[in-house]
Amino acid sequence: MPSQGTLGVAVVGTGKMGADHARRLQRVISGARVTAVVDIDEERAGALADSMDGCRAYTEPVAAMAAQDVDAVLIASPGPAHEAALLEALDRDLPVLCEKPLTPDAASALRVLEAERRLGHRRIQVGFMRRYDAEYMKLERLLHSGRLGRALMLHHRHRNPSMPPWFTNEMLINDSVVHEMDVTRWLLDQEITAVTVLKPAPSSYAPEGMDDPQFVLFETESGALVDVEIFGHCGYGYQVHAEAVCERGTVRIGDESGPRLSADGRWGGAITPDYLERFADAYDRQVQAWVDATRRGEVTGPSVWDGYAAAAVCEAGVAAQREGRRVEVELIERPAFYA
Repeated sequence: MPSQGTLGVAVVGTGKMGADHARRLQRVISGARVTAVVDIDEERAGALADSMDGCRAYTEPVAAMAAQDVDAVLIASPGPAHEAALLEALDRDLPVLCEKPLTPDAASALRVLEAERRLGHRRIQVGFMRRYDAEYMKLERLLHSGRLGRALMLHHRHRNPSMPPWFTNEMLINDSVVHEMDVTRWLLDQEITAVTVLKPAPSSYAPEGMDDPQFVLFETESGALVDVEIFGHCGYGYQVHAEAVCERGTVRIGDESGPRLSADGRWGGAITPDYLERFADAYDRQVQAWVDATRRGEVTGPSVWDGYAAAAVCEAGVAAQREGRRVEVELIERPAFYA
């Protein structure tokens, strides 16, 4: 990889997330530029490519990865398309930052894991951006310092103002609670072993057929308990909170900060409207870290193992949600390659 020159990146997927990453690479991140964009929607890809000098549009990831000015790949396409793009990138030994999910299920994630192991070195980082959020990073350092003793419980709250009309019960687990799955594993440095999903009476604002909100319980290998409130239609804004209850104290993150206004007989502040605003700095920090590591010839951050483990927990979570029972997580033994 070019340690001195600019890293040429192909962005696969030009929807909301892909377009935001393209903007980030062009205008925010140093050391990289977008040289290719890929989307089955040729018109959308072309419009995005036209907005960036020296960028070409493609409709197939294979064609973009074959271009001489592409040194690395950022995958932000829908999850079902990830496996083919990841395997193609591994065949070409190209570094990848892949938005979650790594793949939609544990079986396909295992195929990617085995392909990377056959290559003999890591090439893929999974885009679990909360690991790059300033508050989460402080919480992780505090928990791992041992100052508060062992973590006994984690409480998570994950609230969205609304969800798209096509969002399903399963997607509340696979696309939303998956973030709590990964950050729990990272904060506690241990695997999740079982999942239970409880459903209160749904909000009157929940779409027909969706159980919203839901209460998700994780058990971990050390005996810690972790709960997640996922509320897809809270109506008032986007909120993410976490609280760790430890042997010698507690610590909480996610409380709103910023200007506190007093006017017209009221006081208060603002709540971020969506995840792109709430985690803007985390996305910037994540992509910059990926670019810097790639230019050094390294791969850091969440691995294919982390993507596979999250997929396995998601499968248990969806089964628990559907069947109304506690479901154990099925994981292979962690390979030394990902130690």
